[in-house]
Amino acid sequence: MFGTQSQRDLPLEFQSQIPILRPSIHTRRANLTVKFQDLYGFTVEGNVDDVNVLNEVREKVRQQGRVWWSLEANKGANWYLQPSISEGIALKSSLKFSALANAITLKRLIRKGIPPVLRPKVWFSLSGAAKKKSTVPESYYNDLIKATEGKVTPATRQIDHDLPRTFPGHPWLDTPEGHAALRRVLVGYSFRDSDVGYCQGLNYVAALLLLVMKTEEDAFWMLAVLLENVLVNDCYTNNLSGCHVEQRVFKDFLAKKCPRIAMHLEAMEFDVSLVATEWFLCLFSKSLPSETTLRVWDILFYEGAKVILHVALAIFKMKEEQLLITHHVGDVISILQRTTHHLFDPEELLTVAFDKIGSMTTNNISKQRKKQEPAVMKELDQRFRRLNSLKLDDK
Repeated sequence: MFGTQSQRDLPLEFQSQIPILRPSIHTRRANLTVKFQDLYGFTVEGNVDDVNVLNEVREKVRQQGRVWWSLEANKGANWYLQPSISEGIALKSSLKFSALANAITLKRLIRKGIPPVLRPKVWFSLSGAAKKKSTVPESYYNDLIKATEGKVTPATRQIDHDLPRTFPGHPWLDTPEGHAALRRVLVGYSFRDSDVGYCQGLNYVAALLLLVMKTEEDAFWMLAVLLENVLVNDCYTNNLSGCHVEQRVFKDFLAKKCPRIAMHLEAMEFDVSLVATEWFLCLFSKSLPSETTLRVWDILFYEGAKVILHVALAIFKMKEEQLLITHHVGDVISILQRTTHHLFDPEELLTVAFDKIGSMTTNNISKQRKKQEPAVMKELDQRFRRLNSLKLDDK
């Protein structure tokens, strides 16, 4: 598997995983577009300024790595395995001061980024994937794969159709081995949860999980905990009702957090779903550079689905002045696509997401979701009735 870790000395491996990018003298002088591979094998295009930003980011990752190694040396390898800070009052009353301090330290550390070599084990532990896996027999995944081998369903047919379209050109994912691993994870999950089955977008999410996690089985359990515990319900079911609710909630928060943008887009009759659908279903994996996407996922697996809203709002906020002078829907989409594709500095994005956007409590977000659910379900029901009526007219 691409990116699989061996049992080498981790600090040395960590350093070797983060190379400095060095464009040629000619390229630097002419400020030409350069192509290079990122840490996860994706080909990235950018100019010399982008390369400089990425090198600065990678130096910060090295510094952050030294902080994690120091904590592991002082506190033990699994010091972060404790109740989440999000448990609030219960946490404060039940944990000792030192454990609470660890929780606060951990939240700050995760927002600064988990070192790539530690990411698999930290994600697996903190997301709840390890706990979920421990509730079933050890052979569960292998048994599931054997049981589903050769079976054909609408989900498996769609998966087979999407495999070659998932990150084409990647040195591992776009190979027979990569396709086979991704297929096993997606097909396996489609049988585990028949309500979800398979939804387009999950192929990109699962593919990135395969690149990060140490084993295919761990990637499967990360996908399971993501869909069953981390994200909102029904995001990937047939009618995508959860995704529709989330987009309405996003539109509400856009009006509150970025009122000038919201008013301008409404006057243009711009529907935020034109960009937000892909962001929410693919969790930014198709939009942001992979190293930036994974910084977002670091926080997602610890703090929950509200992170997706924070980041989506931040992307609009970062380009507020440019968006306010647009006159066409296509111009808005172009600005947002250019912005996301060149967001090589996760710090810039996350600073806006959490410092400039401000607080959005889980409780407040939940209230907004409940408020929007009836309207979404009514709209989906009307759409279903119209489709049935059209089918009857065709007979």
